[in-house]
Amino acid sequence: MTAATPLLAIHDLTVEFATRRGTVRAIEQVSLSVARGETLGVVGESGSGKSVSAYSVLRILDRAGRIAQGSIEFSGMRLDQANERILLDIRGREISMIFQNPRAALNPIRPVGRQIEDVLLQHTRAGRSNARNEAIKALQAVRIADPEQRYHAYPFELSGGMCQRVVIAMALACRPQLLIADEPTTGLDVTTQKAVMELVVELSRERRMAAILITHDLGLAAAYCDRIVVMEQGRVVETAPVKTLFQAPQHPYTQRLLRSTPRLDSQIRDLLPEPHSAPVFPPHGAPLLEVRDLVREFPVHGQTQTVRAVDGISFTVHQGESLGLVGESGCGKSTTSAMLMRLLDVSSGHIVFKGENIAAVPAARFAHHPLRGKLQMVFQDPTDSLNPRWTAEHSIADPLVRLSDLSRRQRRLRVQELAERVGLPSNLLSRFPHQLSGGQKARVGIARAIALDPDLVVLDEPTAALDVSVQAVVLNLLADLRADLGISYLFITHDLNVVRLICDRVMVMQAGTILEQGPTEQVLSHPQHAYTRTLLDAIPHPP
Repeated sequence: MTAATPLLAIHDLTVEFATRRGTVRAIEQVSLSVARGETLGVVGESGSGKSVSAYSVLRILDRAGRIAQGSIEFSGMRLDQANERILLDIRGREISMIFQNPRAALNPIRPVGRQIEDVLLQHTRAGRSNARNEAIKALQAVRIADPEQRYHAYPFELSGGMCQRVVIAMALACRPQLLIADEPTTGLDVTTQKAVMELVVELSRERRMAAILITHDLGLAAAYCDRIVVMEQGRVVETAPVKTLFQAPQHPYTQRLLRSTPRLDSQIRDLLPEPHSAPVFPPHGAPLLEVRDLVREFPVHGQTQTVRAVDGISFTVHQGESLGLVGESGCGKSTTSAMLMRLLDVSSGHIVFKGENIAAVPAARFAHHPLRGKLQMVFQDPTDSLNPRWTAEHSIADPLVRLSDLSRRQRRLRVQELAERVGLPSNLLSRFPHQLSGGQKARVGIARAIALDPDLVVLDEPTAALDVSVQAVVLNLLADLRADLGISYLFITHDLNVVRLICDRVMVMQAGTILEQGPTEQVLSHPQHAYTRTLLDAIPHPP
């Protein structure tokens, strides 16, 4: 194989799926290539065919899918014509894949070290004793602290970032020629994201390994890829070197994706053609929410001491204000939101909401408290937060059933009104979550959260799993709802670009404490704490 020959070459690939409504083409005449030592980015919205293209390379398509046309050539071998015995040997040894959800990719009842061993025993000549040493070396290579101890850990005992490192260790254990990373950093905070991506790129260069990064984050692709392939509705619409693509995008779809990508210098009105804006509500009068010296301790299994997940934090939220809460995974953001929502009891401190210390109300009893309807939440994953057996209408109506005196007819009218307000077509109300797109499910979650006219909505990473264009639509929707209804937001996120767009003030959290807080522009432009500067430096920026 000459230096100019690509390691992987896909030519005119068409993949079809058999459905109840007939044959559907997921990708059509897709062509792309990647050379040794090159990192290729494949970007596009959900449903554009990114993952199907990757699954086709490994031949791990759903049973209903088939390669209808085209070729996949890897290191001189036609993978589209290879039998299962050959493919079993190639998967993991020559081509490895990092899947989007690391916890779903790991066996929850098997120690992570043994799972790495399984890969080594399957694809190398390592014996059981040698495989253990190699597994520990693989954990060392991805910079997991105390790898000998982590070898025995189960996935649920590790953070999301550590689980992702374990998956990378598994993928790289056999030193493959090609690594396919499918949304490897979705849901990770910016510093962990930076560490994971720098690790992948560094190992790729060390081993002269080719890598394909599948992502909807154009900033990430710009920071770590050599070339970018843009996909839309199953087709490749543009391929170019990173600098060329970002400076002079040729296709209208690429231009729209770039326009929808939040940046620190973006304005909310920049993200869609029509102007949208949210008024800034300066603090005045008594705060809507006042948190004072809030503490939450958790016992350590088998020990007498406790761990403080939240350590004496204090802040306020005024009526109509949007307050951002940012920090790395494990810093205490979700524990804070769980206490505010009264899903978790506090160890000490006060949560004064609309003049009442709701921290004094046990979490188990707050579901029936008069203030329950005035405090609502939008969850991170719009799929996991919806009951798969309920229609969209049922999900939106649920708080009305539980906490209002409306009749069935009144509830139906209210649901229709809410659907219209969040831009959800009425014909989708009868659909179940699996029949809705990510953006449509996000709208259902938002409609459910505002059903009872709340004063405060806690938004827990509401756009983390969404495509950039869908994210732009959701952010504009939230800005409009805030302007129209005067709702206050506590916006929990690891994305400082989003904070810049939606929040008046921001708090930076680390290890259970608030390190810095102030007006968003001030904190992001002139950070006072070194950790805040670290977060800002970790953000991948398009050129």
